Amino acid sequence: MANVAVIGAQWGDEGKGKIVDWLAERADMVVRFQGGHNAGHTLVVGDQTYKLSLLPSGIVRGTPSVIGNGVVLDPWALKDEIARLSGQGVSVTPETLRVADTCALILPFHRDLDALREDASGAGKIGTTRRGIGPAYEDKVGRRAIRVCDLAHLDDLEPQLDRLFAHHDALRAGFGVDPVDRAELLAELRGIADFVLAFAKPVWRDLNEARGRGRRILFEGAQGVLLDIDHGTYPFVTSSNTVAGAAAAGSGIGPSGVGFVLGIAKAYTTRVGSGPFPTELAPGTEHGAVGERLGVTGREFGTVTGRKRRCGWFDSVLVRQSASVSGITGIALTKLDVLDGFDEVRICTGYRLRGADLDYFPAHAADQAAVEPVYETMEGWGETTAGARSWAELPAQAIKYIRRIEELIRCPVALVSTSPERADTILVRDPFAD
Repeated sequence: MANVAVIGAQWGDEGKGKIVDWLAERADMVVRFQGGHNAGHTLVVGDQTYKLSLLPSGIVRGTPSVIGNGVVLDPWALKDEIARLSGQGVSVTPETLRVADTCALILPFHRDLDALREDASGAGKIGTTRRGIGPAYEDKVGRRAIRVCDLAHLDDLEPQLDRLFAHHDALRAGFGVDPVDRAELLAELRGIADFVLAFAKPVWRDLNEARGRGRRILFEGAQGVLLDIDHGTYPFVTSSNTVAGAAAAGSGIGPSGVGFVLGIAKAYTTRVGSGPFPTELAPGTEHGAVGERLGVTGREFGTVTGRKRRCGWFDSVLVRQSASVSGITGIALTKLDVLDGFDEVRICTGYRLRGADLDYFPAHAADQAAVEPVYETMEGWGETTAGARSWAELPAQAIKYIRRIEELIRCPVALVSTSPERADTILVRDPFAD
């Protein structure tokens, strides 16, 4: 049986939470391998809706869950999220959750710096969630981060704090802000240390032991490939690698252990925040009413920030590019039901840039902003796809739409999701069986 890595094939918000929850019932472990509590996964189980930011989606099902070393961890956000789930009847214990002892921590001054930078950026705003994710990753690669394992050695932390604040206090002075209060920070860390350390483990060892015993491991990515720090729409990206290759580095398992790569893509396209978006149907434009309809029907608001998502037609060029750089084995196509009732649907099949045809998304931000989408128009379907659980329940035109997407992205569709309910899923190819 294969392990499975689930990644977003667009700009995030593709419905990874539902798909991971659907797969988690048959997994032995679920692993988050990058990002932080800027992620947002919504799970609908019966009459309960669970909103997760940091915890792996398997936690709701009681599947043993792991926060890998590639994640940056806000310990107070972790505590709050566990308390919120507890209020919904989900028990999170050291038996069901393990946190890599090498995770870098997000600390209060990371949040401060994130907000200070964004507020000072004017037209250059990136649209961060202001949760300190980027500054925490900067400290990690700058070799000055405080990690989970350091919480057990707080009395020995002074040399690390010297290195850390030589950097941060200079930045804060530039913004006219007082230096970080060391005593206050240490008091906060002492207050949270025992809580976090109860979950801390060398998870790389647990994962490799599970692999050796033939256990099914499900790797859960956050955000999407188009937000990858290397392969995304830079600089309007997140601060980590979101491609499937990060599952190995961000959890401590070898690349050969990742297995089937399932890319999640909506049947249309959305994006939160700033950055290029070739197929956007923006308000106030000729086709703005279509974008508004997609947003209302699809309930396109961010799980974490509540921000309204920008909406547009499916972009096969971008998803094909995501599939290439991530080695995607199969696609889970979500929110097909949002397209029900359209007289026609459109798919972007290429771009035109200053008179030249392109079959890929260019790297430079100016070129990305200047590309014009080339569309193919297909007949829509009047019948509903909502709740369909087999091909036989789908309208013929909806099936044609799916097949055309497969041709354009050069990747097969393995799953089709037809509503937020976990059971409303059409299984075409079982990722765990490969």
